[in-house]
Amino acid sequence: MRITALCFFILLSYARSKAQDIIGLAQDDQGKPLAGASIALKNNKDSSVVKLSISNSTGRYSFTAIDPGSYFVTVSHIGYASQSSANFETRAGGNVQLPAILLVRVARELQQTVVAAQKPLVEVRTDKLILHVEGNIDAVGSDALELLKKSPGVTADKDNNLSLNGKNGVQVYVDGRPTYIAGATLADYLKTLQSSSIASIEIIANPGAKYEAAGSAGIINIRLKKNTAFGNNMSVSAGYNAGIYSKYNAGVSFNHRDAHFNIYGDYSFNHGQYEVYATMHRTQLDTSFLQHSNFLSTPTTHTYKVGADWFLSKKSTLGLLVNGSSAVETLATTSATPIVYIPTNETSRILQANNHTVTSSDNVSTDLNYRRADSSGHELDIDADYSLYHLRSNQLQPNNYFDSTEKTLLYSHDYNIVSPTNIHIYSLKVDYEANFLKGRLGYGGKCSYVTTTNDFQEYDVTGSQRVMDSLSSNNFDYKEKINALYVTYNRTIPGWTFQGGLRAENTNDKGTSTGWKPQAADLSTYDSSFTRHYTDLFPSAGVTYNKNPDKQWTLSYSRRIDRPAYQDLNPFEFKLDDYTFSQGNTLLRPQYTNTVGLTFMYKYKLTATLNYSHTKDLTTTLVDTVQGFKTIVRRENLANQDVASLNVSYSLAYKRYSAFFSANTYYSLNKANFGPGREVNVHVFHTTIYTQHNIRLGKGWTGMLTEYLSTPDIWQATLKSSATWNLDAGLQKTVLNGHGSFKVTVTDIFKTLTYTATSNFAGQYIRDTGGYDSRQLKLYFTYRFGSLGLKAARKHTNAAEEETQRVGSPNGAGTP
Repeated sequence: MRITALCFFILLSYARSKAQDIIGLAQDDQGKPLAGASIALKNNKDSSVVKLSISNSTGRYSFTAIDPGSYFVTVSHIGYASQSSANFETRAGGNVQLPAILLVRVARELQQTVVAAQKPLVEVRTDKLILHVEGNIDAVGSDALELLKKSPGVTADKDNNLSLNGKNGVQVYVDGRPTYIAGATLADYLKTLQSSSIASIEIIANPGAKYEAAGSAGIINIRLKKNTAFGNNMSVSAGYNAGIYSKYNAGVSFNHRDAHFNIYGDYSFNHGQYEVYATMHRTQLDTSFLQHSNFLSTPTTHTYKVGADWFLSKKSTLGLLVNGSSAVETLATTSATPIVYIPTNETSRILQANNHTVTSSDNVSTDLNYRRADSSGHELDIDADYSLYHLRSNQLQPNNYFDSTEKTLLYSHDYNIVSPTNIHIYSLKVDYEANFLKGRLGYGGKCSYVTTTNDFQEYDVTGSQRVMDSLSSNNFDYKEKINALYVTYNRTIPGWTFQGGLRAENTNDKGTSTGWKPQAADLSTYDSSFTRHYTDLFPSAGVTYNKNPDKQWTLSYSRRIDRPAYQDLNPFEFKLDDYTFSQGNTLLRPQYTNTVGLTFMYKYKLTATLNYSHTKDLTTTLVDTVQGFKTIVRRENLANQDVASLNVSYSLAYKRYSAFFSANTYYSLNKANFGPGREVNVHVFHTTIYTQHNIRLGKGWTGMLTEYLSTPDIWQATLKSSATWNLDAGLQKTVLNGHGSFKVTVTDIFKTLTYTATSNFAGQYIRDTGGYDSRQLKLYFTYRFGSLGLKAARKHTNAAEEETQRVGSPNGAGTP
């Protein structure tokens, strides 16, 4: 089966199913009725507002004539923190009675009736976990990668490869759109996204068929800020981080919204110096290498976004969004490696490799989107996207060998590596939903096309002269086309909700690796090209038992895939230094994962999820040996991986105090056999614990304490890491009549974010230790322009309700 295009018309219009009523109760943290609370009924798919209501004198509210579907309710009130219910399903006929929703009072400073209320920092739903970054004191002065490292269930190894609940197949989305990058390229991109531009992080462990099938561990979706308030609004911010070195950041955001348009944008700047240190002890045969390294990076990053939503009618919205970043980074590395002959314990020589690298990355993404939603339940979303990544690297790598006294230079081998990379990504996506057979039917499709060009040039350096080393240079071009169709259906009957989906994806890729190879007394060209074509089906299903809304059970299943990243397929052997090489593998196969999960939710506060997954052809990084004394890092397929995990979270709110507790535990087993002496059979029982405590101290002050603990884990197939933990603390003060806020945070108070990892594979023993500039004092100030008072809110209430009915979502079109 080969799908060649995705230009199709949406047919059919299904009869509207019989609607129903939703009834609920709003209370304060003392259990008393909360009159006059604003109640928003939202669509679970995209958080769009379906209807608005106000609680009466007894705290009760209701929504009438609601179509079957999946929803949740958000309750807000002046002086209280907004709170959302868990997701629930409606069916044709009958009513839904929701449990009482309790709101906690927050500090406020009243002048012209200014309100300071915020979302809960962590929100647990049946299908995802949401971290609200905007109100998180601990998030100030951090980038997206740092935030993910501290997120529940997320771990990162020493090379910043992300895992979720013990599985390495994590797909990162931004505003609902895949980034299509991985490894070091993804890590560098995440570093350009500052917390000041991030609204929330969504962790989706078991995505449905509507999402792309890639991501066996799940999806992490980073939602960037987007102001949808009426009128003219602007905020400015500035921050300073003090650690071993200083760091600075600043940002500005704005929007103008009226009945016809919402124009918005933001810009952020970040500059600083970051230190990383590492020691690697490696033994092979009769030789020992003890490498001490210090890395000092100096990045300067500019991030921007500008967009517009045009409200064409009561049913349709057209949107355009352009965002991107530009970063330049200088990396200075000092490294000394004594090389010891083990039988006599004598140092034969000492390698000094003081590296200097300059990298630049420019990326821009454009999204044109259209959304149409009517009152009878028909919804159409169309997204056309284009992204460009322009990456450059220039590395000077001297290798100076000294005698054991480190005074006499024996010989040198210096080289210069220049490696430009361009990545182009095109995609078109169409989604449609309608009521059908007393349930909800959805279907659609997507086409994506990715091209990459990589030119790896290595030069031998002697004094001021550079001579190209043809044998160590390489060109690699890669193209990937993925065409997909999907269908989903869900239906609710008394006490039960059923949902299922099927996604078909057709993959076509081609890689071309060209360069020179030795032949007799001359050189000849080579071409290591490969092509692949394959089609797969990815079913997903879920059953929820919710006869008692306070006690919900959900059983789910999904099948997913992780395709090899383009850089992992290049067969060329890249030199990292004289003793370490990296090489891709054209024989890499996609890894497939089947996951079964059982989730229990009690009173929307306690959530427990038990998961089991089996991965076939697990793709991982293997640190192997060549020529008896050299290390080669390559990607390989293990035979399989089995992971059993238990995730438990609990939310607590009592008067001025609120807290979130999360424990993620899993057992992982990696097995493979690459020949005698090269067997992999490692297992680990791993736990991460994340806790966050907040207390309102009065007079606009709020305090926060965050703790993260990670027990021993497995990195890159064979590396066993040690336990690590950290403790952060922060304060926030609301000032200037609610227009300003000042935050101060200390991260890693006890300087405990260090690691140790060991491996014993293929005759090579490795012990790697390290850390970074993790303890920092962070200061951050934000000032908001525009009216925050009730008068302005009332002025736009009617317009907002009209806009809600017209647009279907305050976020405009394109929200996935």
